[in-house]
Amino acid sequence: MTPADTRADSATAAPPKPVDFHSASVFPRNGVAAGNRSPESGRAPARRRFRLPPWTPRRQHLVVVGGFLLTALWVTSQIWVDPAGRVAALYSSDPAQVQFFLAHSVRVVLYGEFPFITEQLNYPDGVNLMANTAILALGIPMVPVTLLFGPAVTFVLLVTLGLAGTATAWYVVLTRHLLRSRLAAAVGGWFCGFSPAMLSHANWHPNIISQFLLPFIVWRVLVITRSRRPYRDGLLLALLVTVQAFINEEILLFTAMACGVFLAAVLVQRPQLWRAAWRPLGKALATCTVVAGALLAYPLYVQFAGPMAYHGLSDAVRDYGNDIAAFVAPGSPTLGGDDLANTGLAPNYSEENAFFGWSLSLIAVGIVLWLRHDVVVRALAATGVFFAVLSLGERISWWGQEIGVGPWEWLVRLPLLDAVVPTRFGLITTVTVGLLLALAVERSRPLPLPRRTLRLRTAAGLALALLPIAPMPLPVTSRPPVPDFITADRWRGYVAADQTLVPIPVPSMGNTHGMRWAAAVDLDFKIPGGYFLAPRNGNTGDPGRFGGRPSGLGTLLNEVASTGRTLSLDDRQRRRALDDLRHWRAAILVLPVDQHHAEPLRLTVEQLVGPGERELDVWVWDVRALTDPAAA
Repeated sequence: MTPADTRADSATAAPPKPVDFHSASVFPRNGVAAGNRSPESGRAPARRRFRLPPWTPRRQHLVVVGGFLLTALWVTSQIWVDPAGRVAALYSSDPAQVQFFLAHSVRVVLYGEFPFITEQLNYPDGVNLMANTAILALGIPMVPVTLLFGPAVTFVLLVTLGLAGTATAWYVVLTRHLLRSRLAAAVGGWFCGFSPAMLSHANWHPNIISQFLLPFIVWRVLVITRSRRPYRDGLLLALLVTVQAFINEEILLFTAMACGVFLAAVLVQRPQLWRAAWRPLGKALATCTVVAGALLAYPLYVQFAGPMAYHGLSDAVRDYGNDIAAFVAPGSPTLGGDDLANTGLAPNYSEENAFFGWSLSLIAVGIVLWLRHDVVVRALAATGVFFAVLSLGERISWWGQEIGVGPWEWLVRLPLLDAVVPTRFGLITTVTVGLLLALAVERSRPLPLPRRTLRLRTAAGLALALLPIAPMPLPVTSRPPVPDFITADRWRGYVAADQTLVPIPVPSMGNTHGMRWAAAVDLDFKIPGGYFLAPRNGNTGDPGRFGGRPSGLGTLLNEVASTGRTLSLDDRQRRRALDDLRHWRAAILVLPVDQHHAEPLRLTVEQLVGPGERELDVWVWDVRALTDPAAA
């Protein structure tokens, strides 16, 4: 679709000319209306009337963007009450990981640390941050906020700005380049920013919901198909691509795939367009590839060939797919959502990448049927359906019952695609649905109906589509505070720069409080283990898994933490635990006194390294004599 198309569509029913509030008939030069002059001058005295300020485009934009921001604050309101003490209900690992990465950005800026690999986590093997989502393009600009208020505040601020910023970006692109109706642009921006899929990721994945560059990338791709300055436009696209790569590479890959499928769907319908598009498209894409490739060459080398690089995702997420029924159920964090009813329709509550509800699903189908003669609508529908099918994963199911094999079965092992979570293809379908809604509002303007009737029908249709999936505040739960022992820097008397502080239980996918401790002090101490993606058994190039190489001590303490049973340890287990502590160059073991199952954990650790000492709000075991060769 081009701006010319939209102008042609609306030309038959142009809106009435707005009143000129600054014309001479309203504000005469002498400030007095004719026929209302005072006795002294033969003119009646002017009567002052209250007038609303003119409803200018600028004010309309401010109202729309302000509405997006207020909605984002409404969604995150429960976290804003206490950013450090509240976290997403059900899963707390991802927020802790993001906060660790935000603290890493502080070290990059203040101390010049290498941005793409860190040894502060999973010591001594370290973590390949390019192979994880280190969000450097978000974390580095937020360094002042992180320094002043801490990574927990930065986290919720990024979630708020990610939702509002994505909605605003789509609104700006739609209203400036594609649509005449600001209402249509606002509807499209609203859905792209606050869809059930975006709300699902909001509590855990600010990198995924920070899609404010994507509308501009999509627009630049459309521009280069008819560009008169393809090299300049290719350079602009390369800069956008480079920044997005440091926010989230998976979303960037999705955007490239979606643009490719959409353009192919258009060319299938209008093959003659290729004759005029291929030259500027080829020049611009070549420029983009060269420039973005040069800027990203080294980071990508570190990601795919550097230390702790992995190839392919963990089996735990590789087959994540949507149930077909997920497309007609309302999302859990919405007005009509029911988290219990949605159980099993998505891999988990942080991956509800469809969930449009019955009314919106039927309305989307109705829009396609109504506007089926429009090339853009057909291309959007084809794109949305294509990625909806891919989002079903390797096994297609309906309400939990497997009914067949999906096409993802034959794509999952391809390069780059082997690192994709298939359920997230539903995010592309979400954008296509938002654009279809915007187009429907835009194309309804010229309908031969009385204005009042048209407005009522438009409002009713939007309410029916969007009210069941209206965003609600994200559910949260409390989490234990960072121990005073950490925040008061009492640990510094024990831990040297080349040693580690070992939180109990050892940090892992389900135990990430130790990562928050480190983030709270700008990662000034190293910790073993953690929650991240790494090659299996620490062998660079192996398939990925969550966490580093398995450790006997970590497995043992995690079992105690989950069961609450004190274990009776034998000599072999003690020797293996001591080997782990030496490998980690452990200085102290730290157990909060209010840790869940703290007593069984304390008794188990005492069997390994002897009695600990209570210091402030933690138990501390000084193991330097056991792990430091010089001390021995």
